[in-house]
Amino acid sequence: MLRFAAALTLSLSLAACATIMPSEEPVAVTGSIAYRERIALPPTAQVEIRLDDVSLADAPSKTIAQQSFTADGRQVPFAFRLTVDQRRLDPRHSYAVSARISDASGRLMFITDTRNSVAFDGRPAIDMGMLTLVKAN
Repeated sequence: MLRFAAALTLSLSLAACATIMPSEEPVAVTGSIAYRERIALPPTAQVEIRLDDVSLADAPSKTIAQQSFTADGRQVPFAFRLTVDQRRLDPRHSYAVSARISDASGRLMFITDTRNSVAFDGRPAIDMGMLTLVKAN
């Protein structure tokens, strides 16, 4: 009876590992960012796109993936691609993409003002489409 219980416990724990272990393949979160104003960015503008764990309402978000670059004279729209290790994701948590553009001194110029939620559902790539930024005051 003891051997049967041990074998059952072992097989159940192995089955549980097979169902809750995330894939080791990375997930690509892609899209582009733009704003509506007809304002050219300075060549030194800094662009930042982040994927954050936003699960806790009363605590700072935790950055999971980030892409940053200088505009170098280019203008919106800017395409982005964030690669996420699925082992860093918790299916019980909430995730969102945010973006911001600042000048060379760090002064905020444009930012996303809505929550852009990401649903990780086993797909290898998630396209967020166009994220719209608003002008900062």
